[in-house]
Amino acid sequence: MNVFLKNKDYRKFSVASFLSSAGDILFYLAFMTYASKLQNYSLALSLIAISESLPSLFDIFGGYLADKTRKKFKNIFVMSIVRFALYGLVGVLFVTNVSQWGLIIAVVIINFISDMAGTYARGLGAPLIVDLVGEDEFAQAEGFTNGISQVITTVAQFVGSGLLLFLSYSSLAFVNAFTFLAAGLLYASVGLRHKKDNKPLEPQEVNDQKFFATIKTSYTQIKKASGLLSVVLVIALLNGALTSMGSLLPIVMAGNRSTMIISTYSFTLAVIGLVVSVGAILGSTFGPQLFKKQSVFFMVITAIVLSVATTVAAMFANIYAIMPFYFLLAAVTSIASLKMQQWLVTTIDRKILASSVGLLNTILMATAPMMTTVLTTISGLGDIRYALFALLAIEIIILFVAAKLSVKTKVNKEEIKPAAVVNE
Repeated sequence: MNVFLKNKDYRKFSVASFLSSAGDILFYLAFMTYASKLQNYSLALSLIAISESLPSLFDIFGGYLADKTRKKFKNIFVMSIVRFALYGLVGVLFVTNVSQWGLIIAVVIINFISDMAGTYARGLGAPLIVDLVGEDEFAQAEGFTNGISQVITTVAQFVGSGLLLFLSYSSLAFVNAFTFLAAGLLYASVGLRHKKDNKPLEPQEVNDQKFFATIKTSYTQIKKASGLLSVVLVIALLNGALTSMGSLLPIVMAGNRSTMIISTYSFTLAVIGLVVSVGAILGSTFGPQLFKKQSVFFMVITAIVLSVATTVAAMFANIYAIMPFYFLLAAVTSIASLKMQQWLVTTIDRKILASSVGLLNTILMATAPMMTTVLTTISGLGDIRYALFALLAIEIIILFVAAKLSVKTKVNKEEIKPAAVVNE
């Protein structure tokens, strides 16, 4: 909080990020609501979910490309202008005579391109924030930014559901476009001020190592920490299940309006988003203290059980049964992820910690778009019930794998302890 208040340039940078996030959420709600009214709503919502999730697969490439970019401020400004132009085009498409399905496909493609630009922009932003606040305050700055972004996302969902009562889909697309324009101008103002003061923020060196060489080094280090890679893969599958549930619930809602809708479709989406956000925030804030003595495997197994309960509740299409399980699932998954990160920090060589974190994040994120794509495709081509049964089967398999790994890790630790005593 202090770094945000006292550092004017970082404050501008953060506000630019907040504006982009808020605009994206406003339009996402509008687009989902529009798609839910089509005759084949399941396929339309599935396409949107895929376009939203796939770009996360390319985060590692976006970060790698950003590391090789010299003029980072110039490029982050250009990415904001590109996204402004893309959503301006979306606003125009909504007021033309394009067919409903032609519009859906066009906007899905534009949204995908915009999110890919956003992936590159996020990679550009991280080193710039370090230069703005310094290494010592980077963690505090990132924690504050992430927390506020979560709050803004939650508020924007409710604001968006309210604005849909007064504004058209085209208007919300233009609102999203202008948030990117405003963000770009804020980025430019910071960059120009530092250039004018002869204090350029551009790094003197850029990464010249080949992509696969960087990944290979990181993987070797992670593999040396016994059990770490295994728990990362389990949490990755759990993250995929959680993300997939977020994509399947809107489809369940559209097909069961009598038991799944609270007031309106968009308002219900906002409520679900609020439930997940509050669960994640509370889990991240208080979880590490409350569950300090529990192992990461205990938290993972608990999360998987909650994931199974959420899926079963979705099969009965009752929103009031889904929300409490979904809330707890988000909270416990956040705690498990934090425990995994703590394990990483205490076992990996500090000299390649950043590369290792990047690799783990890629593994964690990769499962989400893949599982979402498969399950929403099943729903779009068949029936939402088949997708939910497939998700349930995946969750049960993950549960057995996690339990087996937990027992194996416990046995290994017990074998290591006597050996340590003998050596003494």
